[in-house]
Amino acid sequence: MSDNLNRRQFVGSAAAAVYLPAWLRADEPKTTDEPVVFFLVGDTHFLANKDQPAKLDVRSAAVTGRLVDRLNTLPGTDIPPGAGGGKVLAPRGVIHAGDCIDTGDKANEKMQESEWAAFADAYGLTGKDGKLRVPVYEVHGNHDSPRGDGLAVRKITERNKTRPGVTNTSKNGVHYSWDWGGVHFVCLGIVVGQVGDVPRRRRYAPLGSLEFLVSDLREKVGASGRPVVVTQHVDMLRYAQPLPVEDKKAEAMEWDPADVKGFHDALKGYNVAAILYGHTHARNVYRWDGSNKAARIGIPTFNVDNSSHFAGKQQAFFYFEIHADRVVVREYQTTDAWETGNWTPQTWTAPVARAGK
Repeated sequence: MSDNLNRRQFVGSAAAAVYLPAWLRADEPKTTDEPVVFFLVGDTHFLANKDQPAKLDVRSAAVTGRLVDRLNTLPGTDIPPGAGGGKVLAPRGVIHAGDCIDTGDKANEKMQESEWAAFADAYGLTGKDGKLRVPVYEVHGNHDSPRGDGLAVRKITERNKTRPGVTNTSKNGVHYSWDWGGVHFVCLGIVVGQVGDVPRRRRYAPLGSLEFLVSDLREKVGASGRPVVVTQHVDMLRYAQPLPVEDKKAEAMEWDPADVKGFHDALKGYNVAAILYGHTHARNVYRWDGSNKAARIGIPTFNVDNSSHFAGKQQAFFYFEIHADRVVVREYQTTDAWETGNWTPQTWTAPVARAGK
């Protein structure tokens, strides 16, 4: 492990290293299958200028633009030995773990309109209608629309009608799924919920994401054993608390613990290759067994750092390869708001069973 890691990166690396014998290895044997390849970004927080809401904040314009440039130019480049070696393969797309824009939780719709227009211009939808050269698959976060009634959710719903490869959408049009190769992907918005036997109000509206997940996995995956990748915005561990939880306490939480349990229960029996999310503005890699502690046995889980937040210089994103027998994940980072970038000197791997291509 390199000596030039800053404290936050070191802490995250040390936490991951606990699982070194089981699934953190940089020397996994190579296979000849064609992997499913994609980037995971999150928390891009496109921010408009408060005094001139028709314009993007200059800090946000710079860092968001340079991130997209980096995503476009990485394919085909070398990966250093410390990060597993090889070359960056052509990605099928970019998955965005939410908080596309910054002010969707505020009342200034003019700022939201400018922010979303900038996001759409940078990321496009299909890989041919924006600056990003591959399709994008985003979920909404708390800065996009905490109650699910804002501009960003309306835009995502409209985009889902023509998003490349989508094979299933929820009744409200917000949540969706698609296949890359033999892998099934599900995007579920801000949080996953809500369970029917706990009627209390949720701080963030799940918009029927649990119902969609259950039906989608039943109809699109069933007993096939195909690998599944799930994306939502909010982290699980803080809210995977023992039940029952008093109503007032639960209503203040970003993710109701009853819904977190419902989410984990919905995934049981399926071959879940990864859970992806953002929100925390820090990288965290662990296995999840439904509890509020990182586990030695459970679902491989990848919490992506903020990828282009206007307020800081340290950003990162993940590069995924899902092979026939394993998931291989690397992190690409910057300490100067994407003026430069480099690979984090480690590789995360987890076994996976691919059922067909």
